[in-house]
Amino acid sequence: MITLTDFLLVGALLFCTGMYMIVSKRNSIQVLIGIELMLNAAILNLVAFGKYDKLNNGGQVFALFAIVLAAATTAVALAIILNVYRRYKTIDPDEIKNLRD
Repeated sequence: MITLTDFLLVGALLFCTGMYMIVSKRNSIQVLIGIELMLNAAILNLVAFGKYDKLNNGGQVFALFAIVLAAATTAVALAIILNVYRRYKTIDPDEIKNLRD
């Protein structure tokens, strides 16, 4: 049987992997993937705690809202990255010095 500790360990591993990707990568797409891994770790923890809440199913409801929020955030972030690439011909965050005209 999978216990709550197993869910929390996998969530912590996902979160640490996402944090490492954000800190170490120089590509905007890879940074965005790191943010998504961190959000997935939070969603996994919400669902894991919601499994043990037999009365309200609050964890699943919050997880559903988090998934919708993550999808909207990803769509907006990809649109911004595509516009930055169209203007500067790079997606390296260190090479983009100013965003003014």
